[in-house]
Amino acid sequence: MANLRRYDPLTDLARFDPFRNFEDLFRDFRMANITREGEGQQPIRIDVHENESSYTVRADVPGVNKDDIKVDISGNRVTIAAETKRVEEEKQGGTVVRSERYFGEQYRSFTLEHDIDDSQATAKCEGGVLELTLPKKAKQGSRKLEIH
Repeated sequence: MANLRRYDPLTDLARFDPFRNFEDLFRDFRMANITREGEGQQPIRIDVHENESSYTVRADVPGVNKDDIKVDISGNRVTIAAETKRVEEEKQGGTVVRSERYFGEQYRSFTLEHDIDDSQATAKCEGGVLELTLPKKAKQGSRKLEIH
């Protein structure tokens, strides 16, 4: 038989017990580690370098096939998306003892100071590092309209 207790917020406030949720903290921490085990999903880490004509972006995407990476440029916003697929299988003889699969998507979006000339942008992926060369758009000066 379950032991039910009516929740009364005033009783909990009146009783001073600074360690009442201490065990819950560790239980949640253990559960988070168990549920994340084998996931391997890390945020996409980037380095951005700038010179007067372009940006160079290096993004870490280890274990991701270059066909599973998508880069979207819209004005001065750059979005990198990488689809992660990992399949692990342990066999003993001809019998599968354990099989785990992980499929997920990582993305990183950031804004640069200048608009990007997306027609001149290039990307290459080598050794788990995506390198983007993003030329800046030429500044377009303002124009005064002549009123007729």
